[in-house]
Parts: sequence; C-alpha cells; structure tokens
Amino acid sequence: MPSGAPNGLPNIGEALAAVLARIPRERQPLLIALAERLAAVRYRGWADAVGDDRRRAELLACADREEDIARRIEGLYPDAEAAQREMIAQNPDLEDINRSLFADRPLAQQFALQAGGERLGAATWRSFAKHTENAAARATFLTCAELEEASAAVLEAFLAQGV
Repeated sequence: MPSGAPNGLPNIGEALAAVLARIPRERQPLLIALAERLAAVRYRGWADAVGDDRRRAELLACADREEDIARRIEGLYPDAEAAQREMIAQNPDLEDINRSLFADRPLAQQFALQAGGERLGAATWRSFAKHTENAAARATFLTCAELEEASAAVLEAFLAQGV
C-alpha cells in the first residue's frame, strides 16, 4: 500500500506509478484509459448510492466523462484493445490496486481520493501533450485534461458542501 498523503489518505500517484513503470512510455496512456474505465464504474456506483437526484446526475456525468476520456485515448492507438488485454494480463494487480485504494472508506474520503486522482490525471494528460509531436494526440490529451478537471470540480463541490 502506498505510504499516503499528509491527509492520511493513500497516494494515488504512488499506487499507479508502480504499475505505469512496468509499461513503455508510449503505451502508458492506454493503461491510464483502463483506469478511467474503472473510475467510471466507481462513479456509477456512487450515483446509485446517493439519494439526491442532482448529485446522481452529476456523478453519472462524471462517469460519462471517464468513458469519453478512455475512448479518446484508445482512439489514438490502432491496436488499443489488444494492447490493453495484454496489459491486464501482465498486470493482474491493476484492479486490486484500484479497489484497495477506495475500499472501506467513507464516501467523503472516496470523493477526496477521486478528486485528487482527477487532478493528477489532468496533469498527466498535460505532460503527455507537452511531450508529443503529434498535434492530434496533443489536442486529445489537452481535452482529456479538461474533462478530468470538470469531474474534480464536481467532487470538490460535494466535499465543500459536506458530501
């Protein structure tokens, strides 16, 4: 388990860095796209658990953004599906790492973790954009960063309102 952030929550960046380090840099966006899909499932679970229709709709919109990010990134790779299957086979701990970060935590902590993950995701997509010469990929990465920030803002607003 990662050492944790100053607030006592695990450090998502540390947890995912260990898996990313096993993947060649040019394929890392595809691994992150898998994590985006896992986050979409998490958002849908939260949407089913909240009793407020407005929050439910906002969480479902976050899930849709996660799926949109994954589709955009996968669209950059002609062999995305096969490459992702291979990554899952070579990194069977991906889902366990993802699950263990959020398991048995109160909803506020889960939202805080996810918001931090969204901010980290935005910074990561911007880093990929900065280091690519492909204009279409750069535009995709920058769009993904904006989508991440929109979801972070939703969760941060929930936290500011006391979840």
